[in-house]
Amino acid sequence: MAKKQAIEWLLSAYSDLKNIQYILNDEFLTHVVAFHCQQAIEKSLKASLENSSKDVPKVHKLQNLIAKVDFNIDVNDEIIMILDELYIESRYPGDMGLLPNGKPRVGDAKEFYAFASPLFEEVCEIFGINKREVIDDKQ
Repeated sequence: MAKKQAIEWLLSAYSDLKNIQYILNDEFLTHVVAFHCQQAIEKSLKASLENSSKDVPKVHKLQNLIAKVDFNIDVNDEIIMILDELYIESRYPGDMGLLPNGKPRVGDAKEFYAFASPLFEEVCEIFGINKREVIDDKQ
């Protein structure tokens, strides 16, 4: 059952990554890319907890989730901190996911994606979950 739930989390993470592919180069949607990157990472980490038969907390803060996984992942602390900050702000009008120097640029969005996508792949690999199981069954 844990593997099935983990695959469901990974499927949801993959949906976020797939959405990013369509909007990655759109300067207007960089805050949305940041949101989906945060979500893909969060869901990938929750998949790893599920697959380890650990309780999956109802939290969104990536730093808290990373502390709960019991394997080493290549973490970029700066990106994690930025995405944790952008998670809330990118969802509502007003701040629109502003970084200290303004809205994320396309280069920022690409950097976020370049971190989120391999993390998804790494979680699949660590737990021996064939990425095709996640993707092929649902397309």
